[in-house]
Amino acid sequence: MSAIGVVSSCSCLRPGVWLLKPGMQKMSSFGLHTAARCAAKDYYEVLVLGGGAGGITMSARMKRKVGAGNVAVVEPSKTHYYQPLWTLVGGGAKQLATSARPTGSVVPKGVEWIQSRVTALDPDKNCVWLENDTKISYKYLIIALGISLHYEKIKGLPEGFHHPKIGSNYSAHTVEKTWKALQDFKEGNAIFTFPNTPVKCAGAPQKIMYLSEAYLRKTGKRSKANIMFNTSLGVIFGVKKYADALLEIIKERNIAVNYKRNLVEVRADRREAVFENLDKPGVTEVHQYEMLHVTPPMGPPDVLINSPVSDEIGWVDVDKETLQHKKYPNVFGIGDCTNLPTSKTAAAVAAQSGVLDRTISLVMKNQLPTKKYDGYTSCPLVTGYNKVILAEFDYAAQPLETFPIDQSKERVTMYHMKADMMPFLYWNALLK
Repeated sequence: MSAIGVVSSCSCLRPGVWLLKPGMQKMSSFGLHTAARCAAKDYYEVLVLGGGAGGITMSARMKRKVGAGNVAVVEPSKTHYYQPLWTLVGGGAKQLATSARPTGSVVPKGVEWIQSRVTALDPDKNCVWLENDTKISYKYLIIALGISLHYEKIKGLPEGFHHPKIGSNYSAHTVEKTWKALQDFKEGNAIFTFPNTPVKCAGAPQKIMYLSEAYLRKTGKRSKANIMFNTSLGVIFGVKKYADALLEIIKERNIAVNYKRNLVEVRADRREAVFENLDKPGVTEVHQYEMLHVTPPMGPPDVLINSPVSDEIGWVDVDKETLQHKKYPNVFGIGDCTNLPTSKTAAAVAAQSGVLDRTISLVMKNQLPTKKYDGYTSCPLVTGYNKVILAEFDYAAQPLETFPIDQSKERVTMYHMKADMMPFLYWNALLK
């Protein structure tokens, strides 16, 4: 869980479409929940860890299943962010304030909001420990703790953000610095990075690159800019259909892509970025920059590392089809904190929430889960200020598209869905 607040990943598409109508029908039954406190009780039938997209969505679903007074959500942050907008904030197309709401306004009415941090999980005793040695027991546990950002794993960060010309769309503290660096660009290298770790919304690191290129064209500075995408990966995108479309755009816009390059140090006082060549471990190269956008290394929240509920890396160890824990049948996981082999996006959370709701319903009746999650996830790839390629795919990295059109084509309609419709669906349907 990031200290900057609750964040969620890429926009939701396929689930968002069918969530709209039922979400709007349910709106009247959800009001403001403004009272955060230490745990009012020491036992809840359903305890939800994390107040991001997955946690709030599941607390709303569990409220309808077992009653509001029997559900609690543990979340330390006062602010809930809709992070997919941060791509557009970094590109100057949206304001940061539009992505934020008080956590109390999104917690379902009547559900207990415990404003604290989880410090330990003890699934063998059906309890968790919070700050100040508070113990909370549960009958069912839903883990939705998100993913942690680790700027500190890059030498020179996060202190380097105090200097100009550097930003990151992954933090509320640094996303507006991206826009400032873009506005202040004069001439030289504009460098965009992708780390050597799992990330939330794998398309986001290059979305800001396309927006920046478009902005520099619009302001007459493009001829003075060398745009570079230095990625730790060996491909531009994991699904071939969309990768092919992106490579055409990259060629057309004269963007340099350097594969297997991982950012290891930022010398912000000298505007130097140091990259390791992953094909030649230990070998580094230094690039001067006029603008640098950093995508930080990411990993499981600290509380999950070496936890009984986690795999050897620290991700919650769940069945990829049912989202039920592989060892503890009354424990479930959703979203970025799990080891589900799909991209970590809010679209995935939207799809997972329906499956998990059905799974828990059957488990509560002592029946075996039947509904299966196919790995659906979505990433609207912003390629300009009015263009989006809508990538939707499954576990097998095969397109799983919503619309009867070629979604690998840039479209204005998909941009408006990303920029305008999806935020509305998120606040008024998915979270409800």
